[in-house]
Amino acid sequence: MNFLDEIKERASALKRTIVLPETEDSRVLEAAARIVEDGIAEIILIGDSEKILSDGNDLGVDLESCKMIDPTEATDERTDLIELFVDLRKHKGITMEDAEKMIEKPLYYGTLMVKAGLADGMVAGAASPTGDVLKPALQIIKTAEGINSVSGAFVMIVPDKSFGQDGKMIMADCAVNPEVDADTLGEIAVASADTASKIAGLDPKVAMLSFSTMGSAKHKLVERVQQATAKAKEIAPDLSIDGEMQADAALVPSVAERKAPDSKVAGQANVLVFPDLEAGNIGYKLVQRLAKAEAVGPIIQGLDKPVNDLSRGCSVDDIVNLTAITALQV
Repeated sequence: MNFLDEIKERASALKRTIVLPETEDSRVLEAAARIVEDGIAEIILIGDSEKILSDGNDLGVDLESCKMIDPTEATDERTDLIELFVDLRKHKGITMEDAEKMIEKPLYYGTLMVKAGLADGMVAGAASPTGDVLKPALQIIKTAEGINSVSGAFVMIVPDKSFGQDGKMIMADCAVNPEVDADTLGEIAVASADTASKIAGLDPKVAMLSFSTMGSAKHKLVERVQQATAKAKEIAPDLSIDGEMQADAALVPSVAERKAPDSKVAGQANVLVFPDLEAGNIGYKLVQRLAKAEAVGPIIQGLDKPVNDLSRGCSVDDIVNLTAITALQV
């Protein structure tokens, strides 16, 4: 069984409920039907039920087993969610009238459902830019305790199983933050370890990457990674994390013996935290193409409850897979 099949099997056992708000997209409807048919999760679709069912019939898919909610229809649930939204954003001056207009947007209605515990998570982005997906998530769900930022991680599966843990590793941040300070980088490390454990089933060993290993170079960028390592240890003192270190010291035992002989992470890291988005995005794509690795993600991490962002070029398979991953993040 491959990794994605394992993910779907684990998700099926949890019986989570996931919101798919972009029902105007045929890929979302096809994915919803497959998710329910395969028992991966229960699905809530946001939109007019008659149109959803009609579009499903046109596609040849059965959506009768999905729950459907019209965000414009007056219901007790909708009233409760509007009140919740006002309570959450009253410090920003939002009025009841403002909230009533905003909740008609499926991304906001779905996010409020997750916040209220009416759904376990949400997957969107097939028809929406990343900013439109993350904005309501940050306004309504917000970040997890002790974490002040979100980030994007990839599960990388490399053919050479001597790397990571049986060829699996986490790379972050590869998708969200162009520049981060030391505290944020430390938070990304902790969130990435959580992703490694919950999603990839890894025993996290986190390497804070740099162009220096254990003080071999002196530079303000090196100091930032050192400070980030200290911050991560402060947040999660039981976490196996070390740095700063170069990528070869993090991954190759023989190099680790020479460069970081006292480290319990060097040479066996399975979570690689890059110093910035530029390095992370370049790094994971190089591994994906040159090493012919499978890249699963991005997985949005750091939120108090899971909301994940699809590429607008996603496939039906991508939606199914990210829904299963979202179920595991709960």
